[in-house]
Amino acid sequence: MLTSNDGVRQEGGIELLSLWRDDQANWLWLDIEDSASEDSRALLESMGCNPLAINDAFRMRHPPKIEAFDEHCFLLFRGIARMDATLEVEHQQIAVWAGERFLITFHRQASISVNHIWNRQSSEPSPRAPGELALMLLHYACGRYLDTLLEFEDRLGDLEDGLLSEHSEEDMKALVAYRTRLRKLRRTFSYHKDITEQALRLPQQLFPHLGEELEHVRRDVYDRCERLHSLCQMYYELCGDLVEGHISLSSHNLNQTMKVLTIISALFVPLTFIAGIYGMNFEVMPELRWPYAYFVVLGFMATLTVALLILFRRVRWL
Repeated sequence: MLTSNDGVRQEGGIELLSLWRDDQANWLWLDIEDSASEDSRALLESMGCNPLAINDAFRMRHPPKIEAFDEHCFLLFRGIARMDATLEVEHQQIAVWAGERFLITFHRQASISVNHIWNRQSSEPSPRAPGELALMLLHYACGRYLDTLLEFEDRLGDLEDGLLSEHSEEDMKALVAYRTRLRKLRRTFSYHKDITEQALRLPQQLFPHLGEELEHVRRDVYDRCERLHSLCQMYYELCGDLVEGHISLSSHNLNQTMKVLTIISALFVPLTFIAGIYGMNFEVMPELRWPYAYFVVLGFMATLTVALLILFRRVRWL
């Protein structure tokens, strides 16, 4: 996309590079969707991009970063290729070079964030500066993260409400999975927060052509990244609390079950002892010849059971 000084925009292919180089009043947005080929490397080097920054952009996984060079600023962040309500996310690495007269974006597959800002830039009456567009790319990508996290809050609330009613093993597995995914997202948002904090503190070093009057843009991006990081931290801790609560309730239920079994065992221990005595094969057992011995023993066993039940209730075991 070639934009002239008076705001006229023209979209096309690689042939626009020669028009951009011929007229110093124009600025260019070059969007590259490629799998890190040598042609793309040569094109980026011809635009003045640092070889080390190109290597970082071509890696499959690299921590998000922001770095200032002599003629441009290099921004590397993680957008979203796919993310669902269960926080199962597939990241997409997006590299951005922003100079005074050019904006270069590089990604391996189609990017929703790049397409959105591209279409927005095409339709707006007044074009935005390359540095501002770079921050808007990160702002929109973080906005997609934020929408999914806010939807996840309802799911987390349902799990919290169901913890005291009917908690199942499936809910426990879901909480553990959410906690793992939130930990990964928190790490990503920590990088993004650091990037935007640097852009907020060092505007003249990173975006010398953006202007102090656009401080609200940098502030808005930082606020969004900081909110994402704090939400992830809060949800992560909440999932941990729910997991611990689930374990505590399971342990409590198990203790109640073991308590009932222990009381039943305590009731039958003396009865089993008496039955064991009279089950021994001795010839001299006088009460065996007493006609009321059977009823007396049964009555004693019943009395002993009732006495134990009363004792357990008094000591609040029942």
